[in-house]
Amino acid sequence: MSKRIAAITTVRNDALFLPKWIDYYGAAFGHENLFVFLDGHDQIAPKNAERVNIIRLPHIPLKRVPAMRRRAKIMSHLSAGLHQNFDIVMATDVDEFLILDPNHGDDLAAYLSHIKGVTTVSGLGLDVGQHIGKEDALDTNQPFLNQRRFAHLSSRYTKPATSFKPITWGSGMHRVKGRNFHIDPNLYHFHFGMIDYALSTGKTDDKSRLATGWKGHLERREKLFKIISESTPIKGDEYFEEARRLQTKRRPLYAINKPAMIKGDPVVIIPERFRGIV
Repeated sequence: MSKRIAAITTVRNDALFLPKWIDYYGAAFGHENLFVFLDGHDQIAPKNAERVNIIRLPHIPLKRVPAMRRRAKIMSHLSAGLHQNFDIVMATDVDEFLILDPNHGDDLAAYLSHIKGVTTVSGLGLDVGQHIGKEDALDTNQPFLNQRRFAHLSSRYTKPATSFKPITWGSGMHRVKGRNFHIDPNLYHFHFGMIDYALSTGKTDDKSRLATGWKGHLERREKLFKIISESTPIKGDEYFEEARRLQTKRRPLYAINKPAMIKGDPVVIIPERFRGIV
């Protein structure tokens, strides 16, 4: 029997990812178990949010780092409260999707319900981007994974997003304060924030983002297109186990409770079995 699972996210000025986030996690856990923070009373909820718990917050502009820390604090406090009613709480960015390997044959809720002995669980981080020259512009009406075949194996997205008890996430939800992390062998954390060159690079012209110090961060993110387009990709199934081993073993000195990046920026071909899931 599946345990009670809640999923939470925060969002501002997004029309692409939130409807998909709601469809995906609503199907997995039930729409009534989704909690969406809209950052600003000017934000409009999508049409498929009727059964979702929408929480509107006043938009208070902050520089990027303080804003990320505030967001992590909000998510941590909400998660702790939800743990009074839910066995498992998942907190992701709106462009992130935790996917169970289709080869496992179970559904996500049932799989998470059988995990024992850990405080959090992470999926292997896959940063999906457009291969310039090989892939067309994104058709937003079609599944993402029908249109994109390549992902950078990035520890930035091997996030401890799923909690089994109250915790305190660090900035960006990349680590849990005072806790280690556990990378599950069957879970993948897909990040789609840079899925389309034209849509993604347009963010660097967003005046509100530029005014609050996002320019450098967005420019670093845009390097993903170069990494993917200039790579010699590896078949995902031939490298996933090694990637988990390396990310578990190697830690950055400034934060030993999160995985370090793998040298060489490995890019993988996403296995065909993931097509159409998101």
